[in-house]
Amino acid sequence: MPEVKKPREGSLAFYPRKRAARIYPNIDTYPSIDKTIPLAFAAYKVGMGHVIALDNRKNSPTYGMQISIPITILEVPPLKVIGVRFYQKTIRGLKVLTEIYSKDLPKELERKVKIKSNFSEQKIEEVKKNAEKISNVRLIIATEPKKTGLGKKKPEIFEIEVGGKNSKEKIEYALTLLGKEFLPNEAFKEGEVVDVIAVTKGKGTQGPVKRFGIKIQGRKAKEKLRHVGSLGQERPGKVRWTVPMAGQMGFQTRTELNKRILKFGNGNEINPKSGFKRYGIIKSSFVIIEGSVPGSKKRLVMIRKAIRSKEAPILPYEIKKIEV
Repeated sequence: MPEVKKPREGSLAFYPRKRAARIYPNIDTYPSIDKTIPLAFAAYKVGMGHVIALDNRKNSPTYGMQISIPITILEVPPLKVIGVRFYQKTIRGLKVLTEIYSKDLPKELERKVKIKSNFSEQKIEEVKKNAEKISNVRLIIATEPKKTGLGKKKPEIFEIEVGGKNSKEKIEYALTLLGKEFLPNEAFKEGEVVDVIAVTKGKGTQGPVKRFGIKIQGRKAKEKLRHVGSLGQERPGKVRWTVPMAGQMGFQTRTELNKRILKFGNGNEINPKSGFKRYGIIKSSFVIIEGSVPGSKKRLVMIRKAIRSKEAPILPYEIKKIEV
C-alpha cells in the first residue's frame, strides 16, 4: 500500500492570523431589510447544554420524534441607546454627518469614556431637514453588565445599524429609542436564523503542528520533530506567507452563519441551584441558540440578522426539556 498523503490543514482564508483589536467584535456588514428595526443585538456567553425537542422538520427521518439538540445559552440584558449616528454615502464609503447623544447618560459610562450630551431640539430639526443626504442610521449602544450575573460594571460601547429603506422612517425610529432600553424580542423571533460574531478563545503563541496540523517528522529529519519539512523553493530566496509557521493562535474575530434561535426566556426558568459553572446566575433574560458559539464564557457575543438566510424559514421547535 502506498503512503497516504494529504495537503496541509489550516485555512488560508483568515490572514493575517493576528490578535483581535479588542475583546468584543465590530460588525462591518449588515443585510438589507425592509422592516425598520435594529439589525443586531449583544449577549454574554453563559455556557452550553442540550434540549429535548420535538422534531418538526418535514423531510427529517426523525420527524415527529423527540431529539436531543446541542445548545448555547446567552444572557441578554437590555441595551441602552446612548446616541444616534447619521451617515452619508460618498465615493470613499460612509461619512459621519452628525450624531446626537441622549440627555441622561449612564454613570457607568465614565468608566469607559467621557461623553457629553449634545441633545437639543435644533439638532433634531437639522437632522430631519437633511434626511435626503442620510443613507445609514446607527444606534450608539452601551451594554448594562450590572444587570447580569457577571459582577462587572464597565459597559461595552458599539454601533448597531437600523434596517429599512426609507431614511425618514429610520431617523424617526432611532430618535424614539434615544435614551431608552430595548430587548432582543423587538428585533428577533423564536425559530429565526441569525449570524453569530465573536472573538474566539485565545491560545497564545503556538507551533506549526498545533496551529496548522502538519506532520510530526521522524528522528532523521534534521534532528527536529515538530517543524516544517521545507520552508520553500531555493529561488527566489524567500519564505512565502503560505508556509506553516509558529505564531498567534486564537483570539480572532470569527462569524458563524445561520444559527437558529430556539427560545427566549427569563433566568429563573433555567438557573441551576449552584449557578452556571464559571459564570454564575442569569439575573436578566436569556436566549438559547442551536449549536456552538465562538468565544469563552462571559465574552460578549454579537447576534446579527442573517445575511445568507433566503432558504432558511422561521422554524420554532417545541421544546420538551432543557438540560444544562
